[in-house]
Amino acid sequence: MNFMLSEEHDMIRKMVRDFARKEVAPTAAIRDEEERFDEDIFRKMAELGLTGIPWPEKYGGIGSDYLAYCIAVEELSRVCASTGVTLSAHTSLAGWPIYAFGTEEQKMRYLKPMALGEKIGAYGLTESGSGSDAGGMKTTARRDGEHFILNGSKIFITNGGIADLYIVFAAAEEGVTAFIIEKECEGFSIGKKERKMGIRSSPTTEIIFDHCRVPAENVLGEIGSGFKIAMKTLDGGRNGIAAQAVGIAQGALDAALQYAQERKQFGKPIIANQGISFKLADMATAIEASRLLTYQAAWLETEGEPYGKASAMSKLLAGDTAMMVTTEAVQIFGGYGYTKDYPVERYMRDAKITQIYEGTQEIQRLVISRMLTK
Repeated sequence: MNFMLSEEHDMIRKMVRDFARKEVAPTAAIRDEEERFDEDIFRKMAELGLTGIPWPEKYGGIGSDYLAYCIAVEELSRVCASTGVTLSAHTSLAGWPIYAFGTEEQKMRYLKPMALGEKIGAYGLTESGSGSDAGGMKTTARRDGEHFILNGSKIFITNGGIADLYIVFAAAEEGVTAFIIEKECEGFSIGKKERKMGIRSSPTTEIIFDHCRVPAENVLGEIGSGFKIAMKTLDGGRNGIAAQAVGIAQGALDAALQYAQERKQFGKPIIANQGISFKLADMATAIEASRLLTYQAAWLETEGEPYGKASAMSKLLAGDTAMMVTTEAVQIFGGYGYTKDYPVERYMRDAKITQIYEGTQEIQRLVISRMLTK
């Protein structure tokens, strides 16, 4: 058993960390304040190959693996969780189902430009009355010759409005079916943009289907197999969110550790206070445990081994860790931690969503407990 990163993985970590610090971090706070997505940052990520990390070169990727992808999401999220989730949704939620279930023509037409960063991807499953209960969706798909007619709406779409392609699920006569929707598709439109507590420079919107005409060739996988595709996609997506949570927590620990060494109380740095130093120790330990579990899940996915339980565990632990670590970081900063002068309040706001999207913590526990009884 070898816990050392390969030379390739170490190189990718250093490259993304350098990029994140130089290109992403300087504007993170202002983009959060303005709720502004930066297309230039995405373009620069594409130039580095980050938008196609796990995909073969044939499809525009760099031919690496899911561990490298999780490392990239972690390093981006260490300075800006919004940028991390932009890449996560683009890769795990939009790219992966096309790679896993798409035809060769669909991969060349849709996955390749996504991997090259020429197009941005998104994923539409959740509805206003259908969140954790994905089987209760109301969006419908009716066959009409060589097309399907979609009616309904989806909410909480990460990359909504900026995406060129959407993986969408609708109830057809044969069962839930997955579709690849292009933003120019007739009858497709962007609805309400959400105003959020965290990840504010990552746009989250509603998408609407009003007699939306989708060519039958844009069905992803088999007609009626959409529920299986959706659940399989979320398994891998949880690895990306776990990586995001680890990055958020690490960023908060970095800030808290530096502050504890510089801030003085009673003539000594506050890190000399056992109450503070023990907090930091607990934070670092929880982060390392979350990172190892996340990397294990990503490794299992790369090796083609079952990873559903591991990804649920990594998302559960990392999400809770991110919330704990960021809360403690704010506490270490004291009153300053509650202001926008320091980044820990943003880390804390960003951390909360990792306990909610791509399956709430309660759903992760349900997934894990069911797998334990198999």
